[in-house]
Amino acid sequence: MSLKDFHLFASPWWVNLLLLVPFICFWSWRKRLLAVTFRQLALAAIFAAAFGFVEASVVVYLRAASGLLPGYQGTLADVIQHSQEQPKFDPKINELPRSLVSVEVFREAATILMLASVAVLVGRTRRETFAAFLWVFAIWDITYYAGLWATIRWPVSLLSWDVLFLIPEPWISQVWFPLLVSSLTLLAVMLRADAEAQD
Repeated sequence: MSLKDFHLFASPWWVNLLLLVPFICFWSWRKRLLAVTFRQLALAAIFAAAFGFVEASVVVYLRAASGLLPGYQGTLADVIQHSQEQPKFDPKINELPRSLVSVEVFREAATILMLASVAVLVGRTRRETFAAFLWVFAIWDITYYAGLWATIRWPVSLLSWDVLFLIPEPWISQVWFPLLVSSLTLLAVMLRADAEAQD
């Protein structure tokens, strides 16, 4: 893939507004640091990273079940070889059976609830809970893509297309977009976390 394959915008248009979230949060947290300890963030990060890999595994199974993962009957090395033979993998949600799309929507909703539950356990106030949610979501998201790449070598590049979410309609972008939003979010939370906050 070359730079000419780079697309600046996600679809639908309002998904692009997610890029503002880390900046708005960083600015709104400027007057008072977040009363979240690094220990709390570290423990939440462990959960988020483990859950991100579980999500990647589920997507591998989903792709195999729907016939979008060539070579899955063999070893992971076979899957990786077949994925390298494909010029690019373009996940099209319309190729999934409707029953699997329904399951996927419920899985996404359950994922958000699980991440939100951990955030509620970490944060004492709504402000800290929201920051913790952004933190676990960002780590989960990055680990999800890392898990997919480690197992099936997808995405093949940051310019690979992906369906990010299906609720309320499919969110589609190149992989660089969610990774950038998540990385900036992690940075905003880290820079505003109070290193001296007490557990």
